[in-house]
Amino acid sequence: MAAKHKILIPLPTVDFDPSESAIPWKTLKENGFEVFFATPNGKPGVADFRMLTGKGLGIWRPLLIAHKKARAAYEEMIADSNFQNPLSYRDLKPENFSGLILPGGHAPGMKEYLESKELQDFVGAFFATGKPVGAICHGVVLAARSKLPGSDRSILFGKKTTALLKSQEMAAWNLTRLWLGNYYRTYPQSVEDEVKAALQDPKDFHFGPKPIFRDNHKKLKRGHATIDGNYVSSRWPGDAHSFVISFMKLF
Repeated sequence: MAAKHKILIPLPTVDFDPSESAIPWKTLKENGFEVFFATPNGKPGVADFRMLTGKGLGIWRPLLIAHKKARAAYEEMIADSNFQNPLSYRDLKPENFSGLILPGGHAPGMKEYLESKELQDFVGAFFATGKPVGAICHGVVLAARSKLPGSDRSILFGKKTTALLKSQEMAAWNLTRLWLGNYYRTYPQSVEDEVKAALQDPKDFHFGPKPIFRDNHKKLKRGHATIDGNYVSSRWPGDAHSFVISFMKLF
């Protein structure tokens, strides 16, 4: 039955997080879902090379690089024919999909995805259908910027959500800013602050347990997902397994 469920994962041309895209992709595929991709121009995207290679992360490489299994899942994902033949943002229609996943990433190439009016309009229209939507890390920024059709309010207004925590964003930035500058800060305003500003009440932002270790399919309690109706959100690559399992439960 799940094979009928078509899930869309939009991505930028470059710099998306490999864990937040490939772990959901692999888990969904293993559970009989069909997964499609979209990019700005309909050409295959490329993940953040630092997260894949550790290049430039210095002594913090083991802490910050994408985990080995996530990197392996990414290699599988980029060989998938749907990944090789993505749709373009302008061709997206809510009626063609039964679920939507918005991955994150923090490097500069993400701005093309986070600031796309076409993509924001699609996300708003899709959210209005009541079908499952999942957003993780900076993907929650895209959700926060998307509005319901005919409204000037964020789709997250009145919803409970989480996102990349300010404490996490600032820690990664402080560890690497001497040589990587603002690589870990996509915008001057933190993800947490921007997302909170879109909510009906700042208390609707959930922090979850302290994000120390990354989760995996055997240790889901390390991760965190906030569920509110048809919407699930998570904070960072370390929540990716909890995130996709919570998303699948919405079906």
